[in-house]
Amino acid sequence: MALLVACGGVKKTQEAVNTGNYSQAIYSAIDNLADNKSKKNHQPYILILEEAFRKNTERELQQIAFLSKDGNPANYEAIYEGYNSLKQIQEQIRPLLPLEIYDENRQASFAFRNYDNEILDAKVALSDYLYGNASKLLAHASSKQDYRDAYDDFAYLDRINPGYSDTKKKMETAYQKGLDYVRVELINETQQIVPERLEADLLNFNTYGLDDFWTQYHANPLDDIDYDYAMLVAFKDIRISPEQVQEKQFVKEKQIKDGYTYLEDENGNLVKDSLGHEIKVDRFKTVQCSFYQYTQHKAAQVSGQVSYVDLHNRQTVNSYPLSSEFVFEHVYANYDGDKRALDNDLVSLLNLAAVPFPSNEQMVYDAGEDLKLRLKDIVVRHKFY
Repeated sequence: MALLVACGGVKKTQEAVNTGNYSQAIYSAIDNLADNKSKKNHQPYILILEEAFRKNTERELQQIAFLSKDGNPANYEAIYEGYNSLKQIQEQIRPLLPLEIYDENRQASFAFRNYDNEILDAKVALSDYLYGNASKLLAHASSKQDYRDAYDDFAYLDRINPGYSDTKKKMETAYQKGLDYVRVELINETQQIVPERLEADLLNFNTYGLDDFWTQYHANPLDDIDYDYAMLVAFKDIRISPEQVQEKQFVKEKQIKDGYTYLEDENGNLVKDSLGHEIKVDRFKTVQCSFYQYTQHKAAQVSGQVSYVDLHNRQTVNSYPLSSEFVFEHVYANYDGDKRALDNDLVSLLNLAAVPFPSNEQMVYDAGEDLKLRLKDIVVRHKFY
């Protein structure tokens, strides 16, 4: 089985070379050789790595030469990344050297080059281009997407060339202007009081664990922000059932042991076992118990709607239904008769007593626990862009 797996891996890696997926072939070969480069059945990976490295280097340098000759500044990124990729591959192979090819009695050959000067020259050209292009886009942006594109360019520039000019400052400006600001409002259209702590929990977006880079929700709007959208969380209906106690009564019977008697033969003589001991026989009797089960029940249903409104044109962007239910239920019991007739699961209920029903406010709050999860799901699913 191990041999078949190894052969399959070699075949797939060679197929990657044959179809021009040189990087895939290179990293597949490196992974296998890093595990054990001296392994006999890993020899094919060395030959594949040689071939894939040679062909990948040749193709990448040809592409870089073409892009350089084209003279389009938009090609600077591809040139820079191309040189970096060539250097990275060499750095991945270098720790494996030397790689012995046993059948040919030689070491694998890789024509390594130092690309540092090319990378530095490409980085300078790319940095100048990115900064100029992003600055122009930032200055003449006509939409939030323009600001976001400018931010992406500045962020990439800051990654490859930290500290370049005032990149950090302009990146922050692009981010702030590219944000969607959402004003959150909670509206109660019911005849019930919504608990203050439920309102606070629903509007505390810090607890939602959101990961939306370009959207900020404000439950307490700031005067100096021009909000793009309003998120309206409207309570439409709150229904709370009456407090109910349902009673169920039934009778249980069971045969239980009630001592023992001695076994007698047909003549009335005691029967003994092989050791001469008198044989005992369990005596049973039927016991009966009336069982009274009480179920306390109360339910709360909260329904509403979440609407997103574009504050620039006052149009509703989207609406989502919002609903939740919480059921309070408590079971207890008592009995009349012989408790030994009851099964264990019924006996356990006898240790319980009636408890106070939760208040209407508590019921609504408990229903809101599930409501928060549903609201988070809506916020995560809704996208403004």
